[in-house]
Amino acid sequence: MNVIQHYDKLIDDDNDPFRDPPVLQDYMEKWDGKLFIDFMALDKTKRVLEIGVGTGRLAQKVAPNCLSFTGIDISPKTIERAKENLRSFNNISLICADFTEWESEQIFDVVYSSLTLIHFEDKQGFLSKVDTLLANNGLFCLSIDKSQDLFLDMQDYKIRVFPDTLENTISLIESTQLCVENTYEKEFAHIIICRKEH
Repeated sequence: MNVIQHYDKLIDDDNDPFRDPPVLQDYMEKWDGKLFIDFMALDKTKRVLEIGVGTGRLAQKVAPNCLSFTGIDISPKTIERAKENLRSFNNISLICADFTEWESEQIFDVVYSSLTLIHFEDKQGFLSKVDTLLANNGLFCLSIDKSQDLFLDMQDYKIRVFPDTLENTISLIESTQLCVENTYEKEFAHIIICRKEH
């Protein structure tokens, strides 16, 4: 099963973090949460991109605090669910595409991604693409899973993932125009905050 099929199946099984009860929402925040969003320093002038928007779990907290919000995800069913979940916002654009192949004429003041990098084998390509999409002095906020498992085990199937380490990710970031400003450790993840240098 590939990544698209995996996330489409989660929607078919009505697995939607946006609609989770509070106890499960709190659990997901062990990878990102309020601190992750606070690092973005959002205001109503900011154009924001989320890579791996999913069903809108983080987008619902980010969109009210920025000028415009763009979310991209590779799963068609996930994007359709996100459109339902986020329909009350009028500053949102949702795109179904492979991030590494997506061409955007827009640049962004904030780009963020939580638990998405694990799906990209070409991590340098991912980070270089982020670099091209960020405005000068723009912020990139990244949450990477601490798990080093090579597969997501869903009991009835597994999908291959490409684990990240803090050290390797920082090394790859340093080959771009992004400068690591801060790192923060959470229970299940490392948060890395970068700024694009002029």
